[in-house]
Amino acid sequence: MTLSLPADPPGALRLTDVLPQLMAAIDGHPSRWPAARSAVVFVVDGLGANNLAEHTGHARFLAAHRGKKHVAASVFPSTTAAALTSLLTASPVGVHGLVGYRALDPVEGVLRNQLTDWGPRALDPLTWPRARPLSETDDRHRWVVASKPEYAGTGFTVATLRGAEITGDKDLTARVDLAVRAARSEPGTIVYLYAPELDSAGHRHGVDSEQWIAALEAVDAAARRLHDAAAAAGIGVVLTADHGMVDVPAHRQIVLEEGDARLGGVAAIGGEPRMLHLYAEPGAAPALRAAWADEPTAWVFSRDEAIEAGLFGGPVAADVAARIGDVLVAARGRYAYYDGRLADTSLQKMIGQHGSLTPEERIVPLLPLGAFSRV
Repeated sequence: MTLSLPADPPGALRLTDVLPQLMAAIDGHPSRWPAARSAVVFVVDGLGANNLAEHTGHARFLAAHRGKKHVAASVFPSTTAAALTSLLTASPVGVHGLVGYRALDPVEGVLRNQLTDWGPRALDPLTWPRARPLSETDDRHRWVVASKPEYAGTGFTVATLRGAEITGDKDLTARVDLAVRAARSEPGTIVYLYAPELDSAGHRHGVDSEQWIAALEAVDAAARRLHDAAAAAGIGVVLTADHGMVDVPAHRQIVLEEGDARLGGVAAIGGEPRMLHLYAEPGAAPALRAAWADEPTAWVFSRDEAIEAGLFGGPVAADVAARIGDVLVAARGRYAYYDGRLADTSLQKMIGQHGSLTPEERIVPLLPLGAFSRV
């Protein structure tokens, strides 16, 4: 099957390669960045390269460090659970198995939220991911996390960051200072500095909102503070993101109601509004794929078509493939799809969305700061 899909920028690093390249720089091996005594990866959740390019007036420090080669290609689906797991395990989605926001647990036969559904009666953080985090497998470096305190004991943190020292603060500036202190304290330290504030503002208010711009300005100030302190201490910094974001106006919400032919044979809907996993009733997958064949506002794939196209990376293990929808619907443009049969309409209130294949969602900044800013 030949698909016409958006191409990644020439020379863009894959998100899965960011930490291995950073580790090589600390070890003095050939790397995208020069040698450094320690390093910080500053992950700004929801900051796409296009989002930054369209708001450089509110991020003058980050804008000064932008460049054509300073981007990375995130994963598909372009969503936090899939992308952060790929970053932190250095493995593609088809290997680690967190295939979206909500996915089918084929053993239990229920949908699981892969950010929140962890625990004794849900997903096991030690076995559900099919790849182990670098913070657990890497014995050459000390790993430290600087995030919000409420994430410290979550199943997703255990799944993706076990083995690291966990620190946290609700304030972003304080998190930056924690990261710098940790990186200074011991050579060979890798700090994962996480900022979720921009993503939250985008979902609630939209990328062009006053709230999102205020959050971007705070990120810009934090990046400047981090750069200055890291440069003086010989600490390398890479600022990147898990995904970008697009605003979906209300008139471009496609609500699938009872009786819609596109719901015929659907047993469950996973994923998220810009990237649906449609799980078919037994024997109904071919007809379901046909019902979506001429959808003008989405790329549509069967499971096999998506795997063959390499969308999840490869090879995709059989137990991971079973988590992927029989039919995948990845929105084009500024559209999103919603299940109108559900009583919970909270997703329709989110303005900023992500998950699909567009460059706005998949291409993220990869800015060298601190001791890495010489390139």
